[in-house]
Amino acid sequence: MEHLEHRKKILIMAAIMSAMLFAALNQTIVGTALPRIISELGGIEYYSWVFTIFMLTSSVTAILVGKLSDMYGRKIFILIGIGVFTLGSLLNGLSESIFQLIAFRGIQGFGAGMIMSTSFTAVGDLFSPRERGKWQGLMSSVFGLASVFGPTLGGWIVDNAEWHWVFWVFLPFGVVAFAMIWKLFPSQAVVEKKKVDYLGSVMLSLTIIPLLLAFTWGGNDYEWLSFQIIGLFTGTVVALLLFITIERKAENPVLPLQLFKNQVFTLSNIIGFILGAGMFGAIMYMPFFIQGVIGTSATKSGLVMMPMTLSMVIASALGGQLITKTGKYKVIALSGLLIMASGMFLLSFMSPETTNMTAVLNIIIVGTGLGLSFPVFTLTVQNAVNHQYLGVSTAATQLFRQIGGTVGVGIMGTIMNHSLSTKMKEEFASIEGLGSSGQGASQLKELQSPQNLMDPAKLEEIKNSLPPEMQEMFGQFVLLIRESLSYSLTNVFLIGAFILITGFVLTFFMREIPLRTSNQDESKEARQKPIQKAEAK
Repeated sequence: MEHLEHRKKILIMAAIMSAMLFAALNQTIVGTALPRIISELGGIEYYSWVFTIFMLTSSVTAILVGKLSDMYGRKIFILIGIGVFTLGSLLNGLSESIFQLIAFRGIQGFGAGMIMSTSFTAVGDLFSPRERGKWQGLMSSVFGLASVFGPTLGGWIVDNAEWHWVFWVFLPFGVVAFAMIWKLFPSQAVVEKKKVDYLGSVMLSLTIIPLLLAFTWGGNDYEWLSFQIIGLFTGTVVALLLFITIERKAENPVLPLQLFKNQVFTLSNIIGFILGAGMFGAIMYMPFFIQGVIGTSATKSGLVMMPMTLSMVIASALGGQLITKTGKYKVIALSGLLIMASGMFLLSFMSPETTNMTAVLNIIIVGTGLGLSFPVFTLTVQNAVNHQYLGVSTAATQLFRQIGGTVGVGIMGTIMNHSLSTKMKEEFASIEGLGSSGQGASQLKELQSPQNLMDPAKLEEIKNSLPPEMQEMFGQFVLLIRESLSYSLTNVFLIGAFILITGFVLTFFMREIPLRTSNQDESKEARQKPIQKAEAK
């Protein structure tokens, strides 16, 4: 595909980006609307699972499809991915409980894993590593643009219509994206037919699932040293060992272990894991802060989040252009991680008195850093491996980034819930007796649920149900809840800042291999020489 005429490449990229736009819009529209959805469906304790299940299913799917697309081509998997994702979106809108929402988000994740994995890999098929910088930047910009319009529209929908339309409004785009891929994307001949590594895929899933559950339940539902949590970690270790054993013997491993001998591949994925943890922590919990702590409506919350995504789009496009022009990517990665960590650190100083303008300035910094660093580590991996491993190596970067996001959000959710519970007990200890009995007691207990902060109508209903003598204290109760939620969320942002600083330090140790100017496989000696030289330093 590298030698197609330029016009044909542009048309193919338009088709790919249309598929990505469809998937990205359906993902990003949920973020701002989710607090209100949770307030209606209930189950705030499962808040992070709506994200976690999506990341889990998309992670496993991406790595398997990455390998299959190396064998059978990208087109069929993009088409299947769009179909599955569309079905998941339709079912999400029909959810009647938090558990249904979580299950249907899992279906969406299967489709998203196929779309994202094959889309970024297709860029590698079309362009050489030296040319990919600007295209990877543009691909990231597509996701960024979706992040601009999605949250704003999501907030408007939950403020003015039924929340179900959050999942249905973009369904027609799925049909358009499917048609464009079907018509424009060229079919590729099957490279070679080999046995699919189903057993390795199962063991990979069995490694991720208990690890995820351990970080989700630990410190919340169970003590960290409880039998359940220790059992889950033990299951993770056992499954990982079995996975490694199976992959060593597999005829066609789902994740070739020899790739980890490449220092650039391994270090890039570790940093991608860290970047995912910090990135998704900000994306998931920032709307919760804006709506729950500052008290901004869902619609305005989307407007507050918009500058973050605009800055990400601009930084991603400029960073990609700089990489293509200069051939240098390490300094851009370092700058992005440092800027993003600084923005997360500033978020940790926010409080109920923070204005929307201050929040905007802070998240612009986060978005700029994210835009600079996000596309780099896919490019470094694609540049460091043989082209025959392009699909599986690209999928591996997504796997580690998404697992990082899953584990990161799980840890941050644990921190948030623990901090919130502790702070709430402290704040209400001195006034507990005021509503412990008599008229208004049940209403005050209900008020202590933070999810009610995302629903102004619910707050007004609780206020009106209180006896007149307690309505004067209503504002004080609400402020105490906001302070408790603020305390818990700023702890989350601070942890995210330290995680990103770790990634910044590790990037110093990543060797910068010159970007290749062709996708044609070089001789073994020529291909291995720069990698071996980098690893020897």
